[in-house]
Amino acid sequence: MTKPLFLVVLFVSLSAMVSMGQTKPVVADTITDYYEVQTIPMPAGLTAETGAMAFLPDGRLIACFHRGEVMMYTPKTKTWKLFAEGLHDPLGILVISNRELLIMQRPELTRLKDTDGDGVADVYETVTDQFGLSGNYHEFAFGPVRDKQGNLYIGLNAASSGAGIRDELRGRYEPLGRQGKMYSCVPYRGWIMRLTPDGKLLPFACGFRSPNGMFIDAKDRLFVTDNQGDWLGTSKLYHVEQGKFYGHPPSLVWKEGFPDVDPTTLPPATLDSMRVREMIAFPHQRLAHSPTQIVVDNTGGRFGPFAGQMLVGEMDFSRLLRILPDEVNGQLQGAAIPFFDNAGLRKGNNRLVFAPDGSLWLGQTDHGWAGDRGIQRLVYKGGTLLDVMAMHLTPTGFELTFTQPLDEASAKALTNYQFRRFYYKYHASYGSPETDSQPVPVTAVTLSPDRKSVSLTLNELKPNHVYELMLGDLRSAGKRICNRMLYYTLNQLKQKPQ
Repeated sequence: MTKPLFLVVLFVSLSAMVSMGQTKPVVADTITDYYEVQTIPMPAGLTAETGAMAFLPDGRLIACFHRGEVMMYTPKTKTWKLFAEGLHDPLGILVISNRELLIMQRPELTRLKDTDGDGVADVYETVTDQFGLSGNYHEFAFGPVRDKQGNLYIGLNAASSGAGIRDELRGRYEPLGRQGKMYSCVPYRGWIMRLTPDGKLLPFACGFRSPNGMFIDAKDRLFVTDNQGDWLGTSKLYHVEQGKFYGHPPSLVWKEGFPDVDPTTLPPATLDSMRVREMIAFPHQRLAHSPTQIVVDNTGGRFGPFAGQMLVGEMDFSRLLRILPDEVNGQLQGAAIPFFDNAGLRKGNNRLVFAPDGSLWLGQTDHGWAGDRGIQRLVYKGGTLLDVMAMHLTPTGFELTFTQPLDEASAKALTNYQFRRFYYKYHASYGSPETDSQPVPVTAVTLSPDRKSVSLTLNELKPNHVYELMLGDLRSAGKRICNRMLYYTLNQLKQKPQ
């Protein structure tokens, strides 16, 4: 008896899936299958331009807003309470205890204390104000973050030529630092500063335009994000070390021993030889516009399969970024990949913090930019999406590691790995085009025995370029790859073992 045609088709399809290591139909995975966005109700009348967030030891959220309010939120009761007010652009919090905070506002680092336990700050104390203010609207201040020795680090934004300065300044005026789209006419604009436990505020590293994101990891390494603009062809993530220069020249006027010249008049090649290159370049428009706060998933798996990895916020897109670090020749470089894209997330994700329950809270602001206002919460629902877990440079190409085993046929298809490389110019102009853009063919693919890693051989590796990788229809058992776009910042080549 002849079998019906639909049974023959079904048998052939199932046989094909089994031969590829699949036991159920392949479906298109989306990030919302694994994560849910929840919007937090905000107090009536509050202009909810979120500048800073943290969690207290007792589980309450503390949040600062650009117009000066510092407010407590109790997640269990969903109620808000005013803790302090009257601050100027507060953009950072460090929690000392349930009743004591350090707040970075525009003019100073401030200690707030609730000494009588009524839930309202009754002490406002200056911790340090030993840096310059010109009155320029763009002189934001970020941080603090703290290392294991108890040092605090703050970031001082450069001023903008889009507005002037006041007649009365704080700090010495330096006309040689006044040139350029973004400038540093008072100390120490464009610097990361270190505040020692005995209260001395010291210059730590320079060359920043707008260091809105700061983070110190478990190894006591300082990381800073900076935004695309003059001298920054695209936005960047830096591993920052003491005494080094990170590329934005005006701040050099405050560097001890620097010649008495306008730094922006030096040849770009000279400045290029002085600067430390970024760990990660975030390609403009394609990946990010204005990267913000850095956090590390320290939830032990309660936020999904990426425990220990770094996430970065983004102002102008409704997107979060995930960082895939790689250490080559003792230097950090690596890849960036979208983590959560649209899917109910608002724009303006300026501040990120993990809650005690493992959820990620996102504080949003527009404050003159293309953002939104308020606070949202990202909750892991369970399951393991198919995504790239790591990307490492090899002497001949890259090795990708995935969250799940891949089916053999899709993993070995050369067409599923489309590379292109380019670089951004280092010059005084605002931004940069993608320069020397060239496709880079993949010549071989090797799949690991556990099918969770692929080794890709490329016909060319060129230092000081960004390598774009567009993934095709990669699959695992019943799933398709979730994020298909990766950008690896290749500064150092990996040498073959001798």
